[in-house]
Amino acid sequence: MSAREVVLTRIREALSDLPAAQRTTTVPRDYLGQAPGIDERDPAAVTALFLERLKHYGAQSHRVRAAELSAAIAAALREHGASSVLAPAGLPASWLTDWAHGSGNRVVSDDPQLSPAELDAVDAVVTGCAAAIADSGTVVLDGGPGQGRRAPTLVPDCHVCVVGAEQIASSIRR
Repeated sequence: MSAREVVLTRIREALSDLPAAQRTTTVPRDYLGQAPGIDERDPAAVTALFLERLKHYGAQSHRVRAAELSAAIAAALREHGASSVLAPAGLPASWLTDWAHGSGNRVVSDDPQLSPAELDAVDAVVTGCAAAIADSGTVVLDGGPGQGRRAPTLVPDCHVCVVGAEQIASSIRR
């Protein structure tokens, strides 16, 4: 008997005293199609819910126009006292223009991949995202351009993530 078969046999035995209706092998996938009370066709309501969830989690957020993005990122990095920032491959260079002009500031690349110790020496990371979910306040990073690998978003003390309003969905979709 394979290890998989052993595990499945143990599970079946553990469930054998339950009524047949409770021993189903099908996991219900009845996810919400949209956040309760939110009209997903109303981008302002979806964005407001996302910002509310971020605030609840203790994250800071700033709504800015595209033309103000570099200045807003620079302000966030200065507030954190960052003098080194990791910029993943594919991050628009214009996002760091205002910050990079500060004295002694340096932009760090993760190519080749930095070690955990090298990542720990970086003050902050700036990324984009693949998507965001308003109902849960979740930012989705998939390692695409401008997002990089996972470790650089976890090790530095500050992560500035740019989320476009068009990237925010009200909830997880089926």
